[in-house]
Amino acid sequence: MAEAGGDGNGGAVRSRTLREGCPPQPGMEENALRTESYEFLKRIVETASPSGFEQPVQRIVRTRMKRYADSIETDVHGNVVVAQNPGGAPRVMLAGHCDQIGLMVKHIDEYGFLFFAAIGGIDPGVLPGTAVIVHTQHGPVDGVVGRKPVHMLKPEERGAKVELRDLWVDIGAKDRKDAQRVVSVGDPITFRTQLVHLGQDLVTAAAFDNKCGVWVVMEALRLCSIKKLRCALFAVSTVQEELGLRGARTSCFGLDPQVGIAVDVAHASDYPDVDKRINGEVSLTKGPVISRGANINPVLEGVLVETARRKRLAFQLEAEPGGTGTDANAMQLSRSGLATALISIPNRYMHTQVEVVSLSDLQAAAGLLAEAVARITPKLRFIPS
Repeated sequence: MAEAGGDGNGGAVRSRTLREGCPPQPGMEENALRTESYEFLKRIVETASPSGFEQPVQRIVRTRMKRYADSIETDVHGNVVVAQNPGGAPRVMLAGHCDQIGLMVKHIDEYGFLFFAAIGGIDPGVLPGTAVIVHTQHGPVDGVVGRKPVHMLKPEERGAKVELRDLWVDIGAKDRKDAQRVVSVGDPITFRTQLVHLGQDLVTAAAFDNKCGVWVVMEALRLCSIKKLRCALFAVSTVQEELGLRGARTSCFGLDPQVGIAVDVAHASDYPDVDKRINGEVSLTKGPVISRGANINPVLEGVLVETARRKRLAFQLEAEPGGTGTDANAMQLSRSGLATALISIPNRYMHTQVEVVSLSDLQAAAGLLAEAVARITPKLRFIPS
């Protein structure tokens, strides 16, 4: 169902009077996001959206983007499509997936403990001792991930790999019947998360993979709302990326764009024990990462790099010799193919409760994306030569 963008002028005129600066942190002034943009980031990061259960975050996206959009639609898969100048050409799709990794209740034992399966790529080794939330029909239920303490492990168990089957969630239930009063098999579970500042520019939380991408594509569309676009722009908050790029496949097929740019996170290599010879050199605070390789259209890559250089925006390059594990992969192979690119936000400790990113990298990525989109016109050809 379409939702019209709402300033009374067909989405052509947008407010730019919001006060600058996020909640004060020591030394943060030069990297601060505008207040409304920061609050949007905080809300989506702190709102759970495990794959297949993205509706709460999508509601936030729709509400926030009404003032900047010409139209907003949600498809049957749950993807939210925010459009500007939808009748224009070429059709440009920006994709950031809103789903996050999580767990799902598989079994409730006689003592009321919850056993679970993974939603997406979970490392069992980071789970013991984690505070979690079980998302039930009756509302959120707090819990903790438990396992036998080291004192009770057999010597041969102490060095063994942690397995999901050895872990459970404790919600304080007396027994199975007590637990079943509030929890059902199939309920999703996520890390309990809060956006926390580390020093001047860095922030930590669970699920920056990939609330970063949602924030960047929507912020880029906001920035484009005060430009005169010569293309049709669709910023899409895609679903179920962590389960196999599923939402990008369906939304891209439906929109049939000619250009697609995915925004995701990249593994930072600026902390101990990361071999840069294998993983490349990617650092926080040095700008977004532009990928190069088979998944990337060389003309579109050139537009991004040239735009960054012209506008003196910091950026980094990353080698991706094959298909990437991002929405860019699904978009590139949709229908008869489209010109694709990938912009990534450097991220430390991916798929943990304490992912770390830079606010200035986020801001630079949105600015780069908006400036690049403004350069896409009907005359630009993406056929490699």
